Amino acid sequence: MNAYPEGLRPPPSVAPAVPSAPRRHAAPKQRLSPGEPARYGILLGPVLLLLYWSVLSVTGWLDPRVLPAPWTAITTAIELIREGRLQENLAISAWRAFTGLGFGVAVGVVLALVSGLSVLGGYVIDGLVQIKRGIPILALIPFMILWLGIGETMKITLIATAVFFPVYINTHNALRAIDIRNVELAETVRLSRWQFLRYVVVPGSLPGFLTGLRFGVTSSWLALVVVEQLNATSGIGYMVTLARNYAQTDVMLVGLVVYALLGFGSDALVRQLERRLLSWRRTLGR
Repeated sequence: MNAYPEGLRPPPSVAPAVPSAPRRHAAPKQRLSPGEPARYGILLGPVLLLLYWSVLSVTGWLDPRVLPAPWTAITTAIELIREGRLQENLAISAWRAFTGLGFGVAVGVVLALVSGLSVLGGYVIDGLVQIKRGIPILALIPFMILWLGIGETMKITLIATAVFFPVYINTHNALRAIDIRNVELAETVRLSRWQFLRYVVVPGSLPGFLTGLRFGVTSSWLALVVVEQLNATSGIGYMVTLARNYAQTDVMLVGLVVYALLGFGSDALVRQLERRLLSWRRTLGR
């Protein structure tokens, strides 16, 4: 029986209003990476250094007798180029550095492969290398002169020795860090020794080798500075030594700038090579 009079209807049932929970806004994503690399961002540091140097020279805070202004180095370099002294000495220095670099890289890679892929080779070679690491390369100079004389052979050998150690150590460490699962997989699919080197060893050791190459290139220029002070009759170091005897600070500055540009440029080339060969690897620098 309907309890409501005719014409009246029961009020619709209304559910009690429940206050909606406040909408949470997603927190902005925190950026932890260093950011996208700029194309010529590596030049920012040298440009700032040049600007700082120029400002100190213009304002007189930097005594030109201590360090000449940048434009002095430019004018002196132009004069040396006109005389033919700069390019002649630069060619000889570059030949010494790259010859020593080639020998050092070749020996470093070969010995790293023997030591990294063989237990016996590791015991023999790696132990000797670690002993030599404790001996400063400058301490070898008297023995190098005694064994090889004072000529080009000694200079190139000393540069190659300086290059050898960073190439060997980084390549050897990369070889020993290869994932053992990759080695077991190569054994399972029965790869030949050549295929194992090509598909497992080379990709696994390439990052370490390139890191060692960067250090090796820098070491070649550092060693070049040393050997060209030893009874040299040509090269950028000889030009700087000769200028020091005559107190020609502008020529000494040109030699210093040339060494800096050679080191910076060669390192940039190796870094570019590293980006191309390791383009498959995602790192903070990409």
